[in-house]
Amino acid sequence: MFAKCFDPTGARHGLPTYPWRYAPDGLATRRQLRARGLRPGGQPIAAQIMRPRYRRGPLVAYLYRVDRAKPVRPMTPGKWAALAKANRARRTCPVCRTDAGYVIPASLGMCVPCAYPEEQRAA
Repeated sequence: MFAKCFDPTGARHGLPTYPWRYAPDGLATRRQLRARGLRPGGQPIAAQIMRPRYRRGPLVAYLYRVDRAKPVRPMTPGKWAALAKANRARRTCPVCRTDAGYVIPASLGMCVPCAYPEEQRAA
């Protein structure tokens, strides 16, 4: 399994490919860049890491060069307002129109008291 995911020249997969957790220093995934306060900044994918799975296709994560990454853009007041509005909409129950205080579960589509009114009356 290790050999299928090790292709540092990119001859087999088109990109330099490394096994899961064996990427060389200087390369990072989007999440790793974000944890460092960086973003890819339009650079092309430098390599990929693969994790084989037995019954499905392998998991693939793309790697970017850390030295070419740019700092994350700061949030503007407009972006903060839009994010607050979106989060408020996720907490507002469409049935009773109140702020539930938590994100409404997509499986219910409404707040818990509206989804199970008989249990709320018993309590």
